[in-house]
Formats: sequence, C-alpha cells, structure tokens
Amino acid sequence: MPSIGNPEIVVPSGMLPGDGRFGSGPSKIRAEAVQSLVAPPNTLLGTSHRQQPVKAVVGRLRSGLRELFSLPDGYEVVLGNGGTTAFWDVATFCLIEQRSQHLSFGEFSAKFAAAAKAAPWLSGPDVIESPVGTHPLAEGREGIDLYALTHNETSTGVMMEVRRPDRFQDGALVAVDATSAAAGLRVEPSEFDVYYFAPQKGFASDGGLWLALLSPRAVARVERIKASGRFMPAFLDLHVALDNSRLDQTYNTPAIATLLLALNQLEWILGNGGLEFSAGRCDRSAEILYGWAESTVYATPFVAKPDERSHVVGTIDFDQSVDADLVAKVLRSNGIVDTESYRKLGRNQLRIAMFPAIDPDDIAALTGCIEYVVSALS
Repeated sequence: MPSIGNPEIVVPSGMLPGDGRFGSGPSKIRAEAVQSLVAPPNTLLGTSHRQQPVKAVVGRLRSGLRELFSLPDGYEVVLGNGGTTAFWDVATFCLIEQRSQHLSFGEFSAKFAAAAKAAPWLSGPDVIESPVGTHPLAEGREGIDLYALTHNETSTGVMMEVRRPDRFQDGALVAVDATSAAAGLRVEPSEFDVYYFAPQKGFASDGGLWLALLSPRAVARVERIKASGRFMPAFLDLHVALDNSRLDQTYNTPAIATLLLALNQLEWILGNGGLEFSAGRCDRSAEILYGWAESTVYATPFVAKPDERSHVVGTIDFDQSVDADLVAKVLRSNGIVDTESYRKLGRNQLRIAMFPAIDPDDIAALTGCIEYVVSALS
C-alpha cells in the first residue's frame, strides 16, 4: 500500500452526492426534520416532559412504533434515557432471570455478553462466538432463560435473520439488539420478546434514548423479577420505565429534540408506506453498494455470504494497493464524511451507512466519488 499524504484532490461538484453524510451512527438527519424543530408552531423545546404537549409526542411515538412493527395485542412500547448501552444493564437487572445465551460476532454484540458476565447475581452467560464478518446461530439449551441476538452488527456490517432458536424452551425470552437495524430491516414480532434500539440510526435522531418493544411474556418477566426483591437502580429499573411509558413519559427528563426528530422520521416512514418502504430503500442502497464493489477490481464486500451482508451498514474491503483511510480522508475534505472503517476492526476498508434517511441515489454518487478519488491517487 503506498504511503501518501493527504493530497489536494477536488471531486467535481457534479459528481458529489446531494448529502455527504454516510455515518453508521449517528445517521444523517433529514433537513426537513431539523427544520421542524424551529418551524412554527413548535413551542415544545424548553417545556416540561410531564405536561400534555410533550406527552402527546411520546404517545404518537409509541403508537407509531406499534403500527410500524405491526405489534400484536399485548405488546408494549417502552422508552427510557441512556441509549442501548444503558439497556444492556437494564436487561441484566430486569430481564435475565438466571442465565443468558449471547451470540458474539463483533464489538457491540460482545458488549451485552460482557455486561451479563459482570453481573454477580447471574450465572455465567453461554457465549457463542464466530469470526468477524460472520454470525453464529442461537442454540436452544436447558437452563437458558434469555437468548440475546443482534439483528445487525454495526461494527462489521453483518446482519442476521431474527428467529427463535431450535429446541426453544418454554418461558425463555428472545431479546434482540436492533440499534442499527430497526426501521431498516424487516422483522416478525412473533420471533422476539424484546426488540430494543436507540433512535440515532434508523430513526435519524440524536442518541441518549432507548426504546424497547416488549411481548406479554417479557412484561411478565419484568414484573416477576421486580416482585422477587432483586435490587435494581431506579434509572435501570424496567418496571419503572414501563409504568412511566404507560403514562407517555420517561422516568427522568428526556431530550425533547430527540423525541421530536425520532417522531418526524417515524411519521415520514409511515406516510410513505411503513417498514416495507424504509427497508426497501435500504435494500436498494445495498444493491447499489455491493454491486459496485463486486464489479470493481480493487474492492470487495467484507462479508462473504450475500444473505449476511447488512442492508443498513456496508463494509467494503480494499486491495492493498489502495489506502482506504486515505480515500476516506480525501472524501471528507470534499464534504463526504464518516466513511472510515470501524476503529477496532483494523481493516483496510470503508464502512458506509445505508439507513432509511440516506437516499439510494447518494449511495450511487458515493461509489462514483470513490472511483474518482482512487483514480486520482494512483
């Protein structure tokens, strides 16, 4: 790989995407959504989250998520502050009864396993690992009361189908980390008991919030563990979050702008056809990105199996003749940002988000810009 500085390469303006944000988190936020925060008659910023105007926003968000995911009767939409990282701790206190199984195939799927392992009131988790760029399968085993899956591994660009494991034990729960998958990948509610995510990716908002879709069995688990007397901090108490969510509020003060942006994105998706619309946009972006990589001599999709290649976060490896980090730097100097590879993966690659807010035409333009930059560097 040649060692070159950061040359002054200017991509012709006619080649540039309409929007140059391709980060895998936070997502590009649509300009219309940002404008809605300041457009009259929005007077919600700086007001109480326990009064009806803001509670109405939370209510619309909760009911919209029920519609988007076609939740069956009895499923509940719960929210709280802290993001997905906080929810892993919530789950160790309030969802795992004794022992969990975790599929570990990247940075983020491994973190929930680590949280469960560190909890002294739980038995050591059963962790099934696979090399980065692949995903393992859950295995129904006696004594497991929660199966922790990851719908999309953001660090590596691997997606997996959400389904209950074979030999599934009655009473066990399936909990799915959907942080980068929700709104971009299809899912069947009958296959999960907990589907949790943060709004800064598929819902094109800011972070600091978690949302969870809970089946009746998951709600019963929360109530049973709460009744058992297990200690849990109020901030991480899912029973407290459930009680507050039923009142269309959070236990402690949320960022109102985050709620408003998430609602704007959700209602944009619903207004255009729902989950099939948003997942279809991601399908088209993935078709463009991986099709380009497969037809390019110096690039190849990192994930070998086509059906495991994420439709929301694409990872593209580059031949050693091309310095992917330098390509990302030149793209950034031209206003195309956040295409760098995941820092801990350590590969010569670009990581490109394809969340619903990102226009597939901009993905196509991005591939042209990459070709231009690589040619200029050679």
